Amino acid sequence: MPSDAYRAILDTLWAQERAPGVSLAEQRANYDAIGDQYPPPADVNVEDAVGAPVPSIWVRAPEAATDGALVWFHGGGYVIGSPHGYRRLAADLGRATGLQALVPDYRLAPEHPHPAAVEDAVATYRWLLDGGLAPERIVVGGDSAGGGLAVATLVALRDGGVPLPGAAALLSPWTDLSLSSSTWTSRAELDPLVGVHNAPDMAKAYLAGQPVSTPLASPIHAELSGLPPLLILVGDHEVLLDDARALAQLAKGAGVAVILEEYPELHHVWPVFTPDTVEGIEAVAMVSTFWRRHLGR
Repeated sequence: MPSDAYRAILDTLWAQERAPGVSLAEQRANYDAIGDQYPPPADVNVEDAVGAPVPSIWVRAPEAATDGALVWFHGGGYVIGSPHGYRRLAADLGRATGLQALVPDYRLAPEHPHPAAVEDAVATYRWLLDGGLAPERIVVGGDSAGGGLAVATLVALRDGGVPLPGAAALLSPWTDLSLSSSTWTSRAELDPLVGVHNAPDMAKAYLAGQPVSTPLASPIHAELSGLPPLLILVGDHEVLLDDARALAQLAKGAGVAVILEEYPELHHVWPVFTPDTVEGIEAVAMVSTFWRRHLGR
């Protein structure tokens, strides 16, 4: 059963996220403002990633190893979100994993529809390799659309013959832009963050007329063989539950090592919005343990 602290934050999210008539600019500002409520710890250094092909930030705890990196692709349905709102999550994941964290500010729709985000993600990873990092010392992850983007990036890298990272962790990944699975209906009244009030417009903006079955936009339609080990975390109160389940099944069928963890009564991307709760802390620990297990030394 979720903690009292978690439930209190959940009540606030219900009040904020489904307010009608909010412009795209306001949605972007509101999403970053939530991140302002959870700044990184005082000893964590946040700075621009100088020379990166995509505007990005480095998030480094004092003890972070710089011979590797974790790359986190932020969520926001491909139309909102930025590294600014993910400084705390990147700091927590980096400290727990023992690595510096890189959060790219990939291009957003509708200004930049698919495949802009994938191009930016691939360029960011290749920049790390060009800078001398070994692929086995890199791990990647993402939440919601960022989780789908992480999978699409792995597929694009594999198809391009680029050495893949050691592992990937996906938090509530959005992998099917058709919005057709059963949990879009069965969990609609349980999920305060994603639903029919916003997701169809986000998918339409990102696809810009391209088919929903485009593999690098909806990686549930991609061929996944050869990908590194995947950890997938999802709450059973979210509309994207079936997306996570379908991705896990598809990846296992392709011979990929997959761990799928479903959390009772938790909502979409809960560690982003509940970092100080038991639920958020446990999710970060799960991801970091998985990554450390697969990092080459």
